[in-house]
Amino acid sequence: MIESPSSKHISTKLEQIAKRSREIPNASLMTLAHFVDEEWLREAYRRTRKDGARGVDGQTAGQYAKQLESNLARLLAELKSGTYRAPPVRRVHIPKGDGTELRPIGVPTFEDKVAQRAVAMVIGEVYEQEFYDFSYGFRPGRSAHQALLAIRKAATKMYGGWVVEVDIRKFFDSVDHEHLRNFLNRRIGDRVLLRLIGKWLKAGVLEDAALSRSDEGTPQGGVISPLLANIFLHEVFDRWFAMDVVSALQGEAIPVRYADDIVVLFERESDAKRFLRVLPKRFGRFGLEVHPAKTRMVGFRNPRFSATGADCGTFDFLGFTHYWERSRRGWWVVKQRTAKDRFSRALHRLHEWCRWHKHDSLEAQHSMIAKKLQGHYAYYGVPKNFDALERFKDRAIYVWKKALERRSQRGLTWKTMVGILKRYPLPEPRIVQRSIT
Repeated sequence: MIESPSSKHISTKLEQIAKRSREIPNASLMTLAHFVDEEWLREAYRRTRKDGARGVDGQTAGQYAKQLESNLARLLAELKSGTYRAPPVRRVHIPKGDGTELRPIGVPTFEDKVAQRAVAMVIGEVYEQEFYDFSYGFRPGRSAHQALLAIRKAATKMYGGWVVEVDIRKFFDSVDHEHLRNFLNRRIGDRVLLRLIGKWLKAGVLEDAALSRSDEGTPQGGVISPLLANIFLHEVFDRWFAMDVVSALQGEAIPVRYADDIVVLFERESDAKRFLRVLPKRFGRFGLEVHPAKTRMVGFRNPRFSATGADCGTFDFLGFTHYWERSRRGWWVVKQRTAKDRFSRALHRLHEWCRWHKHDSLEAQHSMIAKKLQGHYAYYGVPKNFDALERFKDRAIYVWKKALERRSQRGLTWKTMVGILKRYPLPEPRIVQRSIT
């Protein structure tokens, strides 16, 4: 595939940023904003989702694109001159977990997303040179399935051990702005970029015509929010673990972090207990709180080396329950199955969709349900999890049937449902993530 001049322009600049970051590893980089030009903004626009909800200005991506060149030229001038004003995000609420609670999220304007993407491309390249290998969330070329593979490999290599599951209470709402600025100042010395980030942190949230601001939390729903969160935890957890915790261990320990989801596998129980004692103090120094009930230590030893089996428990990570089971050849291996709460959550979302769209045509219902099943298989389709995929499809058929029954007082027999499924077959379960073996 031939690379376009525009792509070469961006790639060259990214390489320059990465090289500078590697050459000056312990200093604050002063001149970075000059990398952002019209080509850079155009690439930021290309990387920005076009189907998102509208922000406070009501503008869609399609409307912004009608005068794209003039919009990007104006945006660049405002970013460079310091006159850019970060608009507040529009707060909306979406169902959380099993649907009994609502989660507040923020919707930035489309142009603000482009601006955030442009800045995130610069500082993200700086930090990619120093982020640790055990960090997987919201990083280019990394995925949740790689994090799952890492913890599985670690458990296999160490014949299990003791797992500490770390749960940070309301992490994205608790990021302290002053600490975040101090962390950024260690590597980012460009005043233009720092001022822009400061504006996003102060922009506030608009809900029911009321504007509120806080000294905590990353920009809700913002493109730059995951990167800022990663930088925060890189300093608070990753660097601390690599520099301080490891040197005090008596055995081996392997952490895996995906955004604010953290698990650490310890070879020795004493190390796990000591880590669990000091963790709340470490996080508390930076305004974070570990959830006392959800942060816990689990014995996860290979049953082959366990006298009683009491320390051969299970733990959940990124939607999967990890457990030991014998392979066909009789070896104890680590397997992963869909966690019960994630199974129920996905089924609840499907039920809610069917309930609200029960009067749609069969073609429209089938199309959406098939897409939801394909998405479920794409994430949970890991080896040895086929039974859970089959159960999910069976439950999805039952949910669809119940929704169709509500369309008529006569109900719907299973014979009729079988006929519908012959005409509108749903995708069969399949293992997608072969790389996780």
